[in-house]
Amino acid sequence: MDKRIIKVVSLLAIAGIATSVWAKKKDKKTKQKVRTVHVAHTVTNVPYDFLNEKGEADGFEIAVLKAVDELLPQYEFKFHGVSDDELLIGIETGKYQVGTKGAWVTEERKKKFIIPNEPVGASVIGLAFRTSDAGVIHDIDSFAAYSGKLIPISPLSAQFALIQDYNKAHAEHPIDLVPSDVFDINDSYLWVLEGRYDAYLVLKLSYEKNVVNEQGPYHSFADKLSYVPYKGIPTWPLFNKSEAEFAAAYDEAVKTLKANGTIRNLSFKYFGQDVFEFVTD
Repeated sequence: MDKRIIKVVSLLAIAGIATSVWAKKKDKKTKQKVRTVHVAHTVTNVPYDFLNEKGEADGFEIAVLKAVDELLPQYEFKFHGVSDDELLIGIETGKYQVGTKGAWVTEERKKKFIIPNEPVGASVIGLAFRTSDAGVIHDIDSFAAYSGKLIPISPLSAQFALIQDYNKAHAEHPIDLVPSDVFDINDSYLWVLEGRYDAYLVLKLSYEKNVVNEQGPYHSFADKLSYVPYKGIPTWPLFNKSEAEFAAAYDEAVKTLKANGTIRNLSFKYFGQDVFEFVTD
């Protein structure tokens, strides 16, 4: 073989080896840049965040975050099922970089966590009322005009702020907003049926689970109660205060998932409807 050909072949071989080594080093360097982030979630908040029969993280918000993970090669999400209290404390202390629990925005949470620009989900809230009043109560406006007598609400809850905002915008027919010293009144449905109050502000999923479902603890009231949705309330992942860059990356990923229809499809999978259609602002 011609010596010049041998020399060219040798040089190409050396170049190939060098390229291979460089590629491996680059690949290794790229892998080293991948950061593991710990994501806390609640375990019984079906269908938002829960552990399925296999003990795996599941739910609408989990599915959205897994889709976000696919779009962020610089991060690797590791999911942890925890209690509500452990989730909040863990994010605040930095044990978890982010957490999701079907959380609404409150002033207290704004102080403790980074709230991103893009919500991870939404929950539909509305009024449970006596079916005998279905002729006069069609929505929250007709309820306010009818009586506005709502089951008391804890002033520390996001629901209280929601009705406060409604009253500010509807001063001519405000809802009677009575503060409660507890978050949940166990006898709320009974109080409505007894006529002590005319409606109970409750999440649609909670109403369906407790009243509509045949196994629900208040299913015996199903033929005496009706429900009308009011609006969709965005739910947000909560980020540790030092995770501004991570939160910004999350926002960009969610914008993509909205644009390509992924979030809408996941909403139909877990809720049977697009819950974001109820979000009006």
